[in-house]
Amino acid sequence: METLFNPMERELLLEILEEHHRELILEIARTRHHDFRHVLRRKEQLLESIVHKLEHYEPAQHVLQPV
Repeated sequence: METLFNPMERELLLEILEEHHRELILEIARTRHHDFRHVLRRKEQLLESIVHKLEHYEPAQHVLQPV
């Protein structure tokens, strides 16, 4: 299943994710518990991966051919 976003939806989603990323970095810096910090870093890596995919997202052009 492919999810399609129009440009405004994509930009809003990127804005929200980037804001959360900044907050997550601050939370990692403040966290003293090693195991929890590791969990947060893993979340940060996943978040960065999603942001990267959205930044380079180009919806596929689906053209229906008459039968």
